[in-house]
Amino acid sequence: MNSIKVLDVTLRDGGCVNNFNFGHNYMNKILKAQELAGLDIIEVGYLDEKKGTEFERTQWISEEAIGNALLKEKNKRVKYVAMVDFGKFDVRNLPTRTSTSIDGIRLAFHKKDVSEIVEIGEVILEKGYELFIQPMITLRYSDKELLDLITLVNEKLSCSTAFYIVDSFGEMRADDIRRVVSLIDHNLKRSISMGFHSHNNLQLSYSNACAILEFPTNREIILDSSILGMGKGAGNLNTELLLEHLNIFFQKNYSIPPLLEVIDEVLNQIRSEFYWGYSPEFYLSAVNHCTPSYATHFYSKHMLPINQVGELLCHIADEKKISFDKEYAEKLWRTFKIKQQCDDSAVLSELKQKIQNKIVVLIAPGKSISEYIGLIKEFIAKENTISVSLNITENLDTTYYLITRKELYDLTFDSAKEIITTSRVADKSSNNVKILNYEKWIEVHDGLTYDSSSIIAFNLMKKCGANEICLAGFDGFSSDINENYYSQDLRHPVTPQQAKERNEFYKEYILALKNSGIKVTFLTPSKYA
Repeated sequence: MNSIKVLDVTLRDGGCVNNFNFGHNYMNKILKAQELAGLDIIEVGYLDEKKGTEFERTQWISEEAIGNALLKEKNKRVKYVAMVDFGKFDVRNLPTRTSTSIDGIRLAFHKKDVSEIVEIGEVILEKGYELFIQPMITLRYSDKELLDLITLVNEKLSCSTAFYIVDSFGEMRADDIRRVVSLIDHNLKRSISMGFHSHNNLQLSYSNACAILEFPTNREIILDSSILGMGKGAGNLNTELLLEHLNIFFQKNYSIPPLLEVIDEVLNQIRSEFYWGYSPEFYLSAVNHCTPSYATHFYSKHMLPINQVGELLCHIADEKKISFDKEYAEKLWRTFKIKQQCDDSAVLSELKQKIQNKIVVLIAPGKSISEYIGLIKEFIAKENTISVSLNITENLDTTYYLITRKELYDLTFDSAKEIITTSRVADKSSNNVKILNYEKWIEVHDGLTYDSSSIIAFNLMKKCGANEICLAGFDGFSSDINENYYSQDLRHPVTPQQAKERNEFYKEYILALKNSGIKVTFLTPSKYA
């Protein structure tokens, strides 16, 4: 092995976790730790003309902003680089490289943009910056397509510093690594380094890096990593683990303590607010060869069992897998598991006869129902009252059980309970089951689909002419996982942002319900009141 270098991406890829909002103090602490550890190359962030800023964040509006806010004094032993995503920064606006500016640009692009990278790369090189070629989702290239790209780089961008294998979805395995590394090493110009950037969806970043290190070559190798593996979704190869491996087996002399200190002082604090690391949905995104954003989007709805999230990912069209399309994702979500439209007019007519001009008690599974169970039971026993429990199948003798979760439907199907469900859930029916046409009773707001049992119940009660709606267990959402539901079995992690958005939506929705002329009262405490 001629040379091995480590490129730390914490300030860039790590920024995908917290929207690059490290703040001045944390940015400087991370940079100082990287320099003290003896890292060879440090990526200081993104260049992005639309979303970039000048201070506090590592998504920069210009190269000059990096020097003004962060890179005021360069360590001569370190090379400093920034990433440009194709189409998000006009490299013609780069100043000519000087001794105080960053040293290199990492040009990231998708396969569809290959024909345009030469012109961009030439500008970067002409301005004096080192050029790192980053073909995202490298595994999407056939051998011929990859050879064609290598030939293009050899002939048109031969002064490039590095050509990368980019495992964007964390889907590569050892045999993929050996095949792609061999192909690149035997065909890429010898003066160009070979880099590897991985994501840890299958927990293979470390072993894949080791596989590259074992490959017999005299070419310089650059391995990307981040401190504590900080990065979008499942994260990246851990810098501290990689450096330890290189110290032991490749006679390197990196210093680990500065990284451990910045983990303790900075990254643990960030991780307490923003999660990254392995989770089943990121595994599912890797095995389904798609961006993890889809898995996160579907899983965070908490409406499907995890195995059905995997099944849903299988339905993503190949051309949509590369980058997340929220509108497409929501359309796919709304049509998943719906074989056909169902006529629910007879069901609606029956329910309307029972509910019209009645007081309806809707009971959601909020934590408060445990404390107020006596009051709730007393209220639903009153005359002229219809009670509906929402995804609650025990401890309450309600008129109806509105169920929007498949696993609960399967558990209660054989009971004598009067069940209301939707065409999305019901794959079998009986006399005690009333099936609603799913698409009629949901709400689409700001591009997002709201199909919770609460929304379906509100829309149904309004349509059936309820005189008054009393709400119990509509506590609202908290980022504290123990505060949202009466049962531990229902607990799901909710981020502070998700909690805020959901609380605002339901509060506004209930207010609109009141303004439509329906009296709405709360039996238990609620953030929506």
